[in-house]
Amino acid sequence: MRPLLRPHDADAFRHALRLARQRTGVRCVFGGEVGDGTLRLTEFTGTLTDSMSGLRVGAGRGLGGYVLTHQRPLAVNDYVPATSITHDYDNPVRQEGIRAIVAAPVTVRSGVRGVLYAAVRDAAPLGERATAALMDTARRLAGELAVRDEVDRRVRLLEAAAEVPSQAPPSPGLDALRDLHAELRGIAHEIEDTALRDRLRHACDRFLRAETSPEGGQADASPAGRPRLSARELDVLSYVALGCTNAEAAQYLCLEPETVKAYLRSATRKLGVHSRHHAVAAARRHGLLP
Repeated sequence: MRPLLRPHDADAFRHALRLARQRTGVRCVFGGEVGDGTLRLTEFTGTLTDSMSGLRVGAGRGLGGYVLTHQRPLAVNDYVPATSITHDYDNPVRQEGIRAIVAAPVTVRSGVRGVLYAAVRDAAPLGERATAALMDTARRLAGELAVRDEVDRRVRLLEAAAEVPSQAPPSPGLDALRDLHAELRGIAHEIEDTALRDRLRHACDRFLRAETSPEGGQADASPAGRPRLSARELDVLSYVALGCTNAEAAQYLCLEPETVKAYLRSATRKLGVHSRHHAVAAARRHGLLP
């Protein structure tokens, strides 16, 4: 099995902490991922010591454990004497000098994948604005992880389907491949991480090269002489190939219908044809679509 396209999710957590610090106005923010039911604190911004580095937080223990178990945010105005949490981790918290803390879960498909914290060193409420900003950052991070999960799932399906020999005329399996190819290109457009988006599009290209063969009716699939379509033109064509209208393709790709028409006109011109259906056929002949 090939390695996943996604980078390590720690990079997404680091980006989320930078965003949380900016949006909450709180200098000390930290967090980490959940694995095997345990939260491990690995990412820190604005801390003064290493007292919490690598700390493993069990379900139901401390502030993070409460958030992990109940899947909802919680704030304490003074950590050590707080009665709403257990005090398994008072020593590292004291060493860092933290008092008021708010923690928010990163929830993906009903499961907590991580926890983000914002903290200050005086016993004063962080306020509704900071709490809301941290929660919104956690939701954004959850959305990014969900997209990465879906990309991985679709790539696995695509690779598994690609192992099945193609048949002529196209079998239902090939129809499924075409549907997956179009959806993967649509998902790629939603990914904020440029490197991950490019890797996903390259994976689609590798799949096409693997599927292209003279026996499959794509005799002109060599790179020499192949029309150079942009990524967005291919995105549009991939949905047109599924029978989508311009409006439907626009909805899938989060574009305006007029923008879809413009990309389709450009692709048609580059392919040297005069209709959307001929454009799909030409793109397949050149190995640009499955």
